Amino acid sequence: MKKYMMMSMLVGLSLTSCQTVSNANVSDQKVDMRSLVNDPQTTLIDVRIPEQYAEGTADNAVNIPLKDLESQVEDLKSKDKIVVFCNTGKQAASAKELLTKHGIKNVYSGTSWKNVKAIQEESKSK
Repeated sequence: MKKYMMMSMLVGLSLTSCQTVSNANVSDQKVDMRSLVNDPQTTLIDVRIPEQYAEGTADNAVNIPLKDLESQVEDLKSKDKIVVFCNTGKQAASAKELLTKHGIKNVYSGTSWKNVKAIQEESKSK
């Protein structure tokens, strides 16, 4: 019985933690990422290091490594919309949080560069 209760608690905790993570980007879920990524007014920012950026990135993306992003905030405030991305989405989430903290409201996480690139490729094939 104790073993069953412990398993139930662990499952409940894992479901709760997953729910917390999924709610972290609620505002990103409300936006049409396909339209946003393909909008010429959107600034695409790859926050990975230059070596990773050079190996491949989304079309028309600029490289501003996460460690340098704060020094670019004033320039970015004039941008209409911003999509940040990296390898897995972790640095993109940090970049979005940093830019939002500095008052930039229209910033979204595209998660990975491969995700953003796939959105662009899908649009080209239509």
